[in-house]
Amino acid sequence: MNYWATFAQTINRTNQAIGKSVAFASIAMALVTTSVVILRYGFEQGAIAAQESVLYLHGALFMLGAAPTLLADKHVRVDVFYRNFSQRQQTWVNTVGHVLFTIPICLLIVFGSYGYVSESWSIMETSPEPGGIPAVFLLKTLIPAMGTLLFLQAVSAIIIGLIELSEVPAND
Repeated sequence: MNYWATFAQTINRTNQAIGKSVAFASIAMALVTTSVVILRYGFEQGAIAAQESVLYLHGALFMLGAAPTLLADKHVRVDVFYRNFSQRQQTWVNTVGHVLFTIPICLLIVFGSYGYVSESWSIMETSPEPGGIPAVFLLKTLIPAMGTLLFLQAVSAIIIGLIELSEVPAND
């Protein structure tokens, strides 16, 4: 069981580090947006690449921030019944929920986006706007990256849930 706990902790540390890193995207988005507005209305200058960079930062923030959010258990949850469950029942719900819902959705995202992303990479897709960011293929790569990171975080949660269920007495 020690190997699995170590594996789960490695996933958790990785997603936690990604979450801390990508959190700075929100600050960067605010600074770039402010700069775009000042350039546009103060100096009557356009900045297509800067405008697109806000989109890229937004995509990175939400796509790469999904797994750290799951790790922190901060996803939206309708817990009308859940909040009244014992710790053991909550662990069962979370573990089974990840097996039945999170894992299949992640696989659908990863494999469903494969053609979309690989086509973008094959043509090295660029922005359709003159002066735009020539890396749309990187932006699209965030889709399977999100699915993969969420998948790994769900695996970690399942491992931790199974460990907890094996340690917690059944009468809890």
